[in-house]
Amino acid sequence: MQRTISFLALMAGLVPTFASADGTVRFWYHFDNPENPMAELVAKFEAENPGIRIEAMNVPWNSYYDNLYTSIVGGNAPDAAMLKMFALPRLLEMEALEPLDDWIDAWEGKDDILPNLFELTRAEDGKQYYLPVQYVALYLYYRADMFDELGLTPPQTCDEFRDAAIKLTRDTDGDGKIDTYGFGFRGGKSGHEHWGSFTLGRTGVGLDQSLVSDAGVAGTQFVIDLFQADKVFPPSAPNDGFQEIIGAFKTGVTAMTIHHVGSSNDLVAALGDKVAATTVPECGGGRWTTFGDESTAVLSNASDKEAAWKWISFLSTAENNALFNTATGQLPVTQSDTATWQGHEPRFVEVTQASLPFAHLLPSSPNTPEFVNTVWPANMQRALLGQITAQQMNEAIAALFTDD
Repeated sequence: MQRTISFLALMAGLVPTFASADGTVRFWYHFDNPENPMAELVAKFEAENPGIRIEAMNVPWNSYYDNLYTSIVGGNAPDAAMLKMFALPRLLEMEALEPLDDWIDAWEGKDDILPNLFELTRAEDGKQYYLPVQYVALYLYYRADMFDELGLTPPQTCDEFRDAAIKLTRDTDGDGKIDTYGFGFRGGKSGHEHWGSFTLGRTGVGLDQSLVSDAGVAGTQFVIDLFQADKVFPPSAPNDGFQEIIGAFKTGVTAMTIHHVGSSNDLVAALGDKVAATTVPECGGGRWTTFGDESTAVLSNASDKEAAWKWISFLSTAENNALFNTATGQLPVTQSDTATWQGHEPRFVEVTQASLPFAHLLPSSPNTPEFVNTVWPANMQRALLGQITAQQMNEAIAALFTDD
């Protein structure tokens, strides 16, 4: 039932088209977890929907979108697929997606989807092309044992965060060297999520020309000052990525960092009750955190669109959605499954839900990948090292989205 297809095979025209008669749904997804529940989900769906057959193909993540875009151009796209929001502009430009609004309106499971998820995944034209299937939202991890030792409470504002970070940056063994830093900042790729929590929640600030306003520049300057003046980040912060920030937090090199529920089980295994979580702090009038998305969609080429919709709505229905998410390490999108979810400790699920009202996606822009992979990390590293100012960094980012 499950197949792995390669980009080279697609390019060479070696992948079978699986031209389907009505009632067959070719579904592409990506699971890294070897304990893959897809066969069980397919068997259950087919038993409940006689006459519909699911061809579920597990496509490697590293080539997932190359494969997908190539299949669309070649007329061999799947009928339905797992998709992220960053792909939406290009897929709409390719006229590759079927609007789901009428189906969603008539769907019994609609009211069980967590609040705000439909808003977060709606396209700019006001239509719904994606059906949420899993999600995360980033929040602040902190070392409860260190906070208790110093009599600190979880920070709720940027000022409280800075104060706690300064107090937590300590030489604990008296050798004249800092052993613990207040915050593990991610200066490498995807670190925009840390920077955004201190910058993009400020009143009137977004990823546009407002970034060069006094409030926007103040947000970036706040981050720079934490590193340069307060010295509450490890010296490696300008280059640190995911492995570095999580490793430092587990070993006590840092007392706070930002990530999502996907790392909670690993942290609990290492630290037990010494790890705790709260929402990101309010900075300059508001809060901002990243919404990590994954949805499903019906592609416009589907030979049986009704059958494709039945399949993707099945995956976002209570119990089925919980089983789906056992393989992904993310959270179910249904309120029913959330209430009984045991994949992560409840305290981390609760702080994730508490973060949803101010969780955001990056702009639906063809320039967003360049922002994430190149413009943000290059300019943040230079700013932290004193090679450019906060103003210059924000101008570079604003120019990217203004040109768009």
